Amino acid sequence: MLEVGTFCDLEIMKKDEKGLFLDGSNLGNVLLPKREVPEVYEIGQKIKVFIYRDANSDVMATLKTPEGQLDEFAFLRVADVAKIGAFLDWGLDKQLFLPFPEQEKRVEVNRWYVVKILLDNKDRLIASTIIDDFVDNEELTVEEGEAVDIIVYRITDLGYLSIVNNKHFGIIYKNEVFKEFNVGEKLKAFVKKIRKDNKLDLSVHNQDVKRFDEYTERVFDRLKEDGFLNFTDKSSPELIYEEFNMSKKNFKKAIGALYKKRLIKLEENKIILVK
Repeated sequence: MLEVGTFCDLEIMKKDEKGLFLDGSNLGNVLLPKREVPEVYEIGQKIKVFIYRDANSDVMATLKTPEGQLDEFAFLRVADVAKIGAFLDWGLDKQLFLPFPEQEKRVEVNRWYVVKILLDNKDRLIASTIIDDFVDNEELTVEEGEAVDIIVYRITDLGYLSIVNNKHFGIIYKNEVFKEFNVGEKLKAFVKKIRKDNKLDLSVHNQDVKRFDEYTERVFDRLKEDGFLNFTDKSSPELIYEEFNMSKKNFKKAIGALYKKRLIKLEENKIILVK
């Protein structure tokens, strides 16, 4: 069954002056407005669209990609505050509505907030900042060592409280990372430990490298950014220090540690991260 707020591959049924009408199954015919109709298409072909409701509650389709979809969390900017609530920029022409009852605290224009995207009782997409209503750790759906998707929700003295797989809370401890993260940042992480109270300890490093020293982790983090480094163990000490803030000796040890774990390939003029 198709739902508002999701991406779907819908069949093109017909075209008129309004645009393309797509087969929305249980949602009926769905209009892709004329302004978004691609130059090349065929009746009967399927096209990937995002489904939402317009101001008149009519089901519509768009080729644009919003910052999040139904049942996900997103980090969005408040574009306007009106008498009935706030409106958030999220990548579509129609802004996402954040009603006052769904605001943990009153939001402010041009501030950014982590929100949950959900449907109201009229099947319209709205947002909520009352995060505790949608996240809990009573029944976990993850295991230790599992790769997870997270979004940083709050920064505390201990570390980075994050939402895990849109379902649970977990934390990355500050003393276990060598860079700062921002609220709203989306990351790949690993469940390092599940505590007796079901609290999740997270790591941004996979379990193969969690015991590496800071130099190895620093090089590994840089590799993850682009997938390669234009450096080798023959690079000059000056360049290595300027780029990584470490000695050539420590750089070579880091490369050796990653190579032993088969996490990198060494080429003549570069180091490549093994996918």
